[in-house]
Amino acid sequence: MFVLFLVPIVVLFGLGFLNPLWWVAAAALLFGATRYGRDRGGGWIRGDGSDRKGYRDYQERRDRQDRWDRLYSRQNRARWRREDRRDHERRG
Repeated sequence: MFVLFLVPIVVLFGLGFLNPLWWVAAAALLFGATRYGRDRGGGWIRGDGSDRKGYRDYQERRDRQDRWDRLYSRQNRARWRREDRRDHERRG
């Protein structure tokens, strides 16, 4: 699949030395192949799913951070309540 896009891009780029309009056509083809080839899930740019791996890492990191926040916000909330209760008892 990669060769099917690479050959016309190279040919159009070579023809660009005769007429610069061919460079525009090559650039448009290259843009279309990279932009719209990815959206279908598995275009030739993303052969190994590397950009999906980055998002998966982000999700795991976000989930770990959420679990950490829930755990320690509970502990801090309880500690803050204890401290408030002690302060209230000392005053009254």
